[in-house]
Amino acid sequence: MKKIKNPYAGREDYNCFGCSPNNQFGLQMEFHVDGDEVISIWEPKPQFAGWKNILHGGIQTTLMDEVASWFVFTKLETGGVTYSLENRYKKPVPVDQGAIKLVARQKSLKRNLVDIEVELFDASGRLCSVGSVKYFLFDKEKAKSQLNYPGLNEFFNR
Repeated sequence: MKKIKNPYAGREDYNCFGCSPNNQFGLQMEFHVDGDEVISIWEPKPQFAGWKNILHGGIQTTLMDEVASWFVFTKLETGGVTYSLENRYKKPVPVDQGAIKLVARQKSLKRNLVDIEVELFDASGRLCSVGSVKYFLFDKEKAKSQLNYPGLNEFFNR
């Protein structure tokens, strides 16, 4: 696995709930590339529980949306916006049993619409939810001018 560097960290206008390391109320996610997949290992905190130490479903969906966006950044080398997101909850995700793992991979690409499958595993490795995140992709120039996409090289240390 290769760690993905967050090129937005340190920008004054950057406070993403999902991935900003400086958002004290956010998820502070980090990402890695492993072959054709983007992976996030994330430690749940009690404040993200919905009911009795179970990770809130909305937080699960946010985690999926965020890892899918980093898939777009690093595997498709552009930016975009979420077009749709569907999540199937299979098992509860405990917040007090260790880090969870999210795995994003491309299912299909038609013109400027990519379908990314995201699987969420609990600390014991059980598959707990599966998401289908569709992203509307911007061309590279629009991603750069409207989303501040810095280019693929900025996501990795040389």
